[in-house]
Amino acid sequence: MDGHLRERIDASAMTRFQWGTVLICITLNVLDGFDVLVMAFTANAVSGDWDLSGAQLGFLLSAGLFGMAAGAILLAPLGDVVGRRNLTLLSLVVAASGMLLSSAAQDAAQLGLLRVLTGLGVGAMLASANVISSESANRRWRGLAVSLNSTGYAVGATAGGLLAVLLVGQWGWRSVFLVGGLATAALVPVVLVRMPESLDHLLSRRPRNTLGRLNALLERFGQKPLEALPEPVAAEHAQAPVRQLLAPGTVRSTLLIWAAFFMVMYGFYFVTSWTPALLVEAGLSADEGVTGGTLLNLGGIFGAALLGVAAARFALRRVLVAYTLLAAVMLLVFVPSTGAPALAFVLGGAIGLFANGCVAGLYAIVPSSYSASVRATGVGWALGIGRIGAILSPLIAGGLLDAGWSSGRLYAVAAGAFVLGGVAVAALGGSGADLAGTRTGETREALPAAGGSGAF
Repeated sequence: MDGHLRERIDASAMTRFQWGTVLICITLNVLDGFDVLVMAFTANAVSGDWDLSGAQLGFLLSAGLFGMAAGAILLAPLGDVVGRRNLTLLSLVVAASGMLLSSAAQDAAQLGLLRVLTGLGVGAMLASANVISSESANRRWRGLAVSLNSTGYAVGATAGGLLAVLLVGQWGWRSVFLVGGLATAALVPVVLVRMPESLDHLLSRRPRNTLGRLNALLERFGQKPLEALPEPVAAEHAQAPVRQLLAPGTVRSTLLIWAAFFMVMYGFYFVTSWTPALLVEAGLSADEGVTGGTLLNLGGIFGAALLGVAAARFALRRVLVAYTLLAAVMLLVFVPSTGAPALAFVLGGAIGLFANGCVAGLYAIVPSSYSASVRATGVGWALGIGRIGAILSPLIAGGLLDAGWSSGRLYAVAAGAFVLGGVAVAALGGSGADLAGTRTGETREALPAAGGSGAF
C-alpha cells in the first residue's frame, strides 16, 4: 500500500466499519473452530455407528488437518491474485460443501475425503480472514484485531463441543455436520454484502475501477478520497509470490516465521490432542481428564484476547516471546501437579491461555512481515508449515508413549517446542513483526519486502 495512505489510516481511530470487518473475521474463525473439531466431537458416535478400528478413526481425525495444510499452502496464495474477499467467499463455499456432504457420507472413506475437502476451505479461510483483519485495522489495534480471530476459533471449539453433545444425543452425529454446514453457508451472503476487499490488495493489483472502489472504502474508513492513484511499485510482481518469500530481503524472516509456526503448532496440538488422555494416564479419572481438556480450551479463549490487549501497549514480538516461555513453564509443572486435581485444573487453564495466545501472536506477526502483493501467500505458507507440525505432533507423541515415555517427558518435549518457537520469534529482531503491535504513539520501520516494497 502507498506509505502515506497507510500512515493516515494507522494514525486514525478505528471506525465502526473497520471494527465490523474484524467482527466478521472473528465469526469466520468461530465457524472454523467448529468445522475443524467437528470430527473430534462426533468421533465416538461415528466409530460406534460404523464399527471403526482405531486406525480408521485416526485417519478421520487427521484428514481435516491434512486438508487445512493443503488449503493454506495451495489455496491461500490465490488471495494475492483474486483478492482476499473473493478467496474468503470461495473458501466458505468449499468448507460448507464439505460439511453438508459429510452429513450424508456412507462410509469412512467418503467421510475422510470430505474432511479433506472441508479442511481445504478452512485452511484458506483462516489465512484470508487473518490478512483482512490485519489490513483493516490501524497500527495500535492491529495486534488485537488479529489475535481476536484466535479467540473466535477457541469459542467455536468450546461451544461446538457443547452443541455436539446436544445434537448427537437428540438427532445423531450427522446433525452436527449438517448444522455446521448450514451455519458456514449462512456466512456467504454476509461476506458478499459486508466484507470489503482490502485497500492493500486494491492498490497492489489494481483491478478495474480501482480508484472508485478505493475511495468508497476510504470513506467508510473515515478518510479523505484520493484524486489519483499513487504510482505503482514496478518490481512488486516481478517474481512468483512463493519465490518472493524466499528472496534475499525476506528469506531470513520467512524461515524464522516458519520455524516459529512449526514449533508452536507442534506444542499446541500436542496439548489439545493428548491432555485428556495423559491426565488419565497420570492417575486422574476419565471425567477429570475431560474436565482438564475443557478448561484448557476455556483458557484459550482469554489467552488470545489478553495477548491482543497487551500488543496494543507493548511490542508484540516481546509479548509473544514471554507467552512462549510462560507456556513452557506451565507445561513443565503440569504433570507433577496432577496429585492435586484442583491445582492441575488451574494450570490446565493457564496452559490453554498461554498456548492459544502463542498461536494468536504468530497470526498477528505474519501479515506485518510481508508486502501486500504476497501477504496472503506469506500467511498461507506459514499456516501450512504450522499444520505440518500439528499433524506430526500427535503421531510423534503416540509413538513415544508406545515406547514407554512418561507423561512428564512428553510434556517436557512440548515445553521445549514452545521455547524453540520463542527463540525463533526473538531472532526476528526489530523487523516488521513489531508492526503488529506497538506502544501508543510509537513509530517503527517496516520490514523490507521482496521486490523492494515495504510492508504496511
